[in-house]
Amino acid sequence: MLKVNEYFGGKVKSIALQTATLPATIGVMEAGDYEFGTSQKEVMTVVSGSMDALLPGATEWATFNQGDSFEVAANVKFQVRMAGQTAYFCTYE
Repeated sequence: MLKVNEYFGGKVKSIALQTATLPATIGVMEAGDYEFGTSQKEVMTVVSGSMDALLPGATEWATFNQGDSFEVAANVKFQVRMAGQTAYFCTYE
């Protein structure tokens, strides 16, 4: 069964699913700045749009465009910001 999640007053929406090998979410973020915490290792892929991320231990923001991915370790916080609507696919390990 699909589970719909909504965060930041509805500005971030995702649908949880089970892939053949890993749990995942696919969703959309409105323009804005957000901070997320992880409980598992995450691999985030930008499906549409672009996303800037300040990853744990980094001092500078990195830009990820359509097709780009980045990893975030378990039990950390990271920040993302979007200039416009951005779609993503995220797997959890």
